[in-house]
Amino acid sequence: MSAVLDRVSPAKGERSGRSRGSGLFRAFWRWHFYASFLVIPILLVLAATGLIYLFRFQIEPVLHADLMKVDQPAGLVAQPYETQLGEVRRTFPDATVVSMTEPSAPDRSTVFSVDTADGPRDVFVDPYEGKVLGSLDPDRTLSGAAIVLHGDLMAGRLGEYVIEIAACWAIVMALTGYYLFVRGRVARARRRAAGAAGAVLRSRHGRTGAILGLGLLFLIVSGLPWTGFWGAKTQEFATQQGTSFWAEDPGALSNPTSTLDESLPHSHAVPWALGKTEVPRSNPADAKRSVATVDTAVAAGERNGLRRPMTIALPTSDEGVYSAIGYAFSDPGQERTLHVDRYGGRVVSTYGYDDYPALAKVVAQGIALHEGRRLGDLNFWLTTVFCLGVLFMCVTGPLMWWRRRPKAKAIGAPRGRLPLRATPALAVLVIALALFLPLFGLSLLAVLTLDQLILRRVPRLRTWFNVT
Repeated sequence: MSAVLDRVSPAKGERSGRSRGSGLFRAFWRWHFYASFLVIPILLVLAATGLIYLFRFQIEPVLHADLMKVDQPAGLVAQPYETQLGEVRRTFPDATVVSMTEPSAPDRSTVFSVDTADGPRDVFVDPYEGKVLGSLDPDRTLSGAAIVLHGDLMAGRLGEYVIEIAACWAIVMALTGYYLFVRGRVARARRRAAGAAGAVLRSRHGRTGAILGLGLLFLIVSGLPWTGFWGAKTQEFATQQGTSFWAEDPGALSNPTSTLDESLPHSHAVPWALGKTEVPRSNPADAKRSVATVDTAVAAGERNGLRRPMTIALPTSDEGVYSAIGYAFSDPGQERTLHVDRYGGRVVSTYGYDDYPALAKVVAQGIALHEGRRLGDLNFWLTTVFCLGVLFMCVTGPLMWWRRRPKAKAIGAPRGRLPLRATPALAVLVIALALFLPLFGLSLLAVLTLDQLILRRVPRLRTWFNVT
């Protein structure tokens, strides 16, 4: 943990390149070692929950086949969505129906999201018979729990910060790992040739990490817009510069009642870039005209070319609108949403990917890749292999340490300090990383303070952590 500040004398700074390289290797190894204590537990959770989320469309219909799957009777057509909505309201009279999602296939249920006194529920309706099959808490299904864990470790804002700090140090692990892989290739080859214990495992760990490293860096960067600190602060800065992570509805001229992500807090149908868009209002004075329904909104979406299955956010007040969200799972470029006035079915506004700021387009594409859905089966299976590879790395890293752990009362960390004075470019890189990722900078400062004030002054801790 002390391998950060360089206190070398000018004489040390004038050593040969080989000597500096050796010192840098051990310093990077030390950084890599200690970063793993924070990063590995979080990466284990993120990789496992990401894998579950990736396979959610395969897992959930098996676990809840009685709710999500239906038989399609011969010659029987689906009931109007308004009829299905009425059945949901009769079954849950005290609940507020938030949205309706069309069946994804002829043998799948219609899904209505409702808010009850006990929390959110997803209600499943047989579209042919129009009867309610049952309901689930969306946050307590296997994939729902995985999403919550993946987002904040079920610890709210504190969990978000822990994940963000771990993501920052994962960048350090990836960069130092590449250095160790390249500079240590000769030594690893010698150990393998000599049949040294653990040599094969170390080589496999290094090769796997070399392949996964770039993917890990991409997933970290593409996931940063979700983070509670970096994402929020960067969005504020982007807004000040006239751009945004999210889209702004160019047609919503009336005063907003809410944003889409507030209207659908437990839905995963809202495209990332549209989550903060303002929702316009209907005019209750128009109630003397015909009142629109869910089917009206679906028909309006179909006329305007929205992709199906659509999700329809229902109005929750007399001034609310129906928000029809087109299906764009595999291609953010197809994302489109339109608002339908609840009186008369007039389209109040329509907007989509073409209306996004340039930054929002980049973020939307990055998140689609992050979730393994942008490039079809290729993206899906590459992401699957990547998650499995991360799990492998999280197991083999501690296993390598366990095999070489010292018998003495010490953690077995490599010795070494970063030669920052001898390598100014490295100092600039560390400072730049700390400024770009403030939580990394703060955690780094905390590590330095702990090192200087405690570890170096307590003999047992100094021995345990192998402080130089």
